[in-house]
Amino acid sequence: MRSFRAGYYIREGLSSIFTHGFMSFASVFIVVACLIIMGSFSLLAVNVNKIIGDFEDENVILAYIHESYSVEDARALAGAIDAVPNVRSARFVTREEAFNSFLSGVEDKSRFEDIDATVLRHRFTVYVDDIAFIERTQEDLLNIPGVARVTANLLIARALVTTRNIVSGVSTVIVAVLLIISLFIMMNTVKLATFERRDEIAIMKVVGATNSFIRWPFIFEGFILGLFGSLVAFITQWGLYTAVTDALLSGGATGGGLIQAISFSQVALSLCVVFAVIGIGVGIIGSSFAIRKYLKV
Repeated sequence: MRSFRAGYYIREGLSSIFTHGFMSFASVFIVVACLIIMGSFSLLAVNVNKIIGDFEDENVILAYIHESYSVEDARALAGAIDAVPNVRSARFVTREEAFNSFLSGVEDKSRFEDIDATVLRHRFTVYVDDIAFIERTQEDLLNIPGVARVTANLLIARALVTTRNIVSGVSTVIVAVLLIISLFIMMNTVKLATFERRDEIAIMKVVGATNSFIRWPFIFEGFILGLFGSLVAFITQWGLYTAVTDALLSGGATGGGLIQAISFSQVALSLCVVFAVIGIGVGIIGSSFAIRKYLKV
């Protein structure tokens, strides 16, 4: 049984990297550039989704209970409201609480001395899981017996959903295109390096070397180039993201703290794994496809 000559394959792969230094540099550069662009758009999409999620928490539905309902009867509707699809939680607000909340935001309270809480209705402040379905949720809430009126800011909800879909769609397309471009360039770069060694490969085939014996050094070469490129891309992405977010925070571009960017530490592990998988995958697949032609001797 033939042993797997890992040491030999690694040495040959490393030797080829240094022998074809310019090609190796070009491969790493392409992997780094594409991963940084992919990472930047992915981080943008993640931040947009977070911002939209924050606005989702603020963009609530108000379900007003029929004025004839007592506090106990109105509070009893909590179960029916919680059971509505897309409702994450609901908070009951009595008419007295709503009136006091209204007065707390009024400077001249004397204007409302002759008005009491009975002019208002008991209500539920409803938080949803996904604002994309807020209109359907509004309709479902209105169908609950005892709910007199339901209000929601549909224009803001639709704008947020449209923004999220556009950013996610564009990011997905760009990531997919860059992944294909990276793979294509890596394959052609390895093909150029392989072309210079075609006679060597042909001789090895003639003397009886197996395809796997010839192929493995190229696979290790692609693995090393992809891994190195992914590490360089990750470190560069870390620096760029930190610099950009710090600049935005110091420049007041986050709306006085209303918009918060995700810290890099929250996505570092996931991004590192994704970069490594894509970088190594592109390197190995590119090398494997590039050498197939020259093994047919």
